[in-house]
Amino acid sequence: MAVREEIVALGKRARAAAQKLATLNTEVKNNALRAMAQALRERSAEILQSNALDMEAGQARGLSRALLDRLLLNEKRIEEMAAGLEALVSLPDPVGEITSMWTRPNGLTIGRMRVPLGVIGIIYEARPNVTVDAAGLCLKTGNAVILRGGSEAINSNRAIARIIGEAAIAAGIPEGAIQLVDTTDREAVQVMMRLNEYIDVLIPRGGAGLIRTVVENASVPVIETGVGNCHVYVDEDADLEMAARIVVNAKTQRPGVCNAMETLLVHRNIAPSFLPLVAPQLRDLGVELRGCENTRALVPFAREATEEDWATEYLDLILAVKVVNDLEEAIQHISTYGTRHSEAIVTNNYARALEFLRRVDAAAVYVNASTRFTDGFQYGFGAEIGISTQKLHARGPMGPEQLTTFKYIVFGSGQVRQ
Repeated sequence: MAVREEIVALGKRARAAAQKLATLNTEVKNNALRAMAQALRERSAEILQSNALDMEAGQARGLSRALLDRLLLNEKRIEEMAAGLEALVSLPDPVGEITSMWTRPNGLTIGRMRVPLGVIGIIYEARPNVTVDAAGLCLKTGNAVILRGGSEAINSNRAIARIIGEAAIAAGIPEGAIQLVDTTDREAVQVMMRLNEYIDVLIPRGGAGLIRTVVENASVPVIETGVGNCHVYVDEDADLEMAARIVVNAKTQRPGVCNAMETLLVHRNIAPSFLPLVAPQLRDLGVELRGCENTRALVPFAREATEEDWATEYLDLILAVKVVNDLEEAIQHISTYGTRHSEAIVTNNYARALEFLRRVDAAAVYVNASTRFTDGFQYGFGAEIGISTQKLHARGPMGPEQLTTFKYIVFGSGQVRQ
């Protein structure tokens, strides 16, 4: 079957499934999520065996440490995926919720009801956990999903999609609700981007190149996610020990993800105390520092930072460091180079904290906490489908509510318009 015909067939099945999913009761969906979680645990050996093939191929292709970390599955990560599905069970079902209702002078009662988006296409790279997160969230919200993962994770994705798909169908979910694009041919993405007849929205998850390609070429509406050139600004009134803990966590806890810190900004008044404190900790954890002239004067082992470094999402153990004059310069730097993802200030000065919150334009802005918390599970949404960095429809971690739209429902008693 030609690639276009294959994708169109997926679209037709997804559209038919979406019509049934939209009215499926909550208990059926929750039972399916439980069954999917249990299947992941019971068949983890199959998943790990498939993932080992992807890891071997990725190492042979010379994938970076960060990409290999994203690709890697183990028992702990499979358990986290299963737990994410179970967390969705405990969340309210947004479908059918009436968020407001009012009565007009003519007696019409008007309400607004949450409804599924319909068919969601997910285009993503390297992270097989996205297969589970996206499938679970879409099922909970009554949406059918077409998953197109990257070639580097094709064996893992095939195994996961097969396992959770079979469990969902056995639990009463219609066939076609969860489908994986089985080909690694790039033409599949091109077809998906213009399949308006069957796909209601596309969500790209991956690097800047993938996201830019989808945004610039899709005729299907796109929710833009996740390039994360994230900053932590350490203010002159910061608790330096706390700041060091936050900085080390934001950079090293998992460097290959979009909410990891990529640039550290430090107020000039505390730089002589703070940088000699935190820089050796980062170096000992394998972080390469690239700094401005003032940084290098305080941290001799730091390399010289270039203009490109300030704008780079490394997704690796590399950190750009700049000494700034004040809060104003820090905010201007973030405004120039940030990607509106996650930004943080460390300070005990209440007024500066509020100014940072008010002026920094990002999906998530933190005071005295690591940027690594920008995550649907950490925010209490259960598994997330991505971090939206745009402003229309959804922003920040996209949980169940963000995968619905609404329709107006109107109750009358014979009214006609004059």
